[in-house]
Amino acid sequence: MTRIPEEDRDIIENEIYLPMVLTILNRDLHVFGQSPFKLKRPYLDLVEETMKIVQTDLKKTRLYLRKENIKVSEIKRDEAFTMYLFMYKGYEEHHNYFNPRLRNKVEELMAYYLFKRFHSHSN
Repeated sequence: MTRIPEEDRDIIENEIYLPMVLTILNRDLHVFGQSPFKLKRPYLDLVEETMKIVQTDLKKTRLYLRKENIKVSEIKRDEAFTMYLFMYKGYEEHHNYFNPRLRNKVEELMAYYLFKRFHSHSN
């Protein structure tokens, strides 16, 4: 049973997911830079601007975690699961994440940051 409220757990999970999103976007930026696109600047700009937004959200996440005395660290990884230790206001909790779930969530966040965030504001 977790002591962590859902709102805080969502913020804690941003500390897991957003660095992964940045890693992938950074790798994609390199691929676009090396690619034979005739006009690659729009792709590079899109990825760079997206990275700035993700970095801003990650900074907000980290400020909140520091203010609330919450720490997150990866403690074990194998081919199927990644285990994280959440230090939440004096309590330790271990949480196992299924690696395909991590990948799917990162993919979902990438879609949000790359294009869905533009549509969610107009609704």
